[in-house]
Amino acid sequence: MPVEAPQGNAIPWPTAPDVPPTAYPPPPKPRRRGLLITAIALAALLLCGGGGVTAFLVLRDGETGEGAAEPVAAVESFLDAVYVDQNAAAAAALVCSDARDQRVLQDKIEEVQRYARTYPSPRYRWDPPKVEQQDATRAVVSTRLTVLTADDRSAAQQLRFTLVQQTGWWVCDVG
Repeated sequence: MPVEAPQGNAIPWPTAPDVPPTAYPPPPKPRRRGLLITAIALAALLLCGGGGVTAFLVLRDGETGEGAAEPVAAVESFLDAVYVDQNAAAAAALVCSDARDQRVLQDKIEEVQRYARTYPSPRYRWDPPKVEQQDATRAVVSTRLTVLTADDRSAAQQLRFTLVQQTGWWVCDVG
């Protein structure tokens, strides 16, 4: 079969009668982007939602464990931990989360221990703590702390404790 000469600017189109129509590659399969987008959105939702629930559970009260049943008991336990046991970890377990600074507590314990090295046999005692103010969530308790030494020296200091009620009573400030 003869090929006709192009007329004008037309380019001849070759014909291929011997090539079957199945020789051309099949069209590409449609991509499943919807499934990928759904999987990514679900993963993000689980991560954000799970993180939000975890943050809520961790921060809702800010306290782990149980505080003291009464403000006076919390102050007594705190004074015992600092002045009798001289144990910063025990004191930290009695302090509200907002004021829980292990370094500050350790510094106070070291101060008490310096007294023990400087003065002969220091002993600490305090008057029975008294509640000055109290409502459902906050209390102010005061006591007079006295240190006595074997050589008859003594020093006294009035202390005021601010406590909060969150799963029990916690010491938040000493002034």
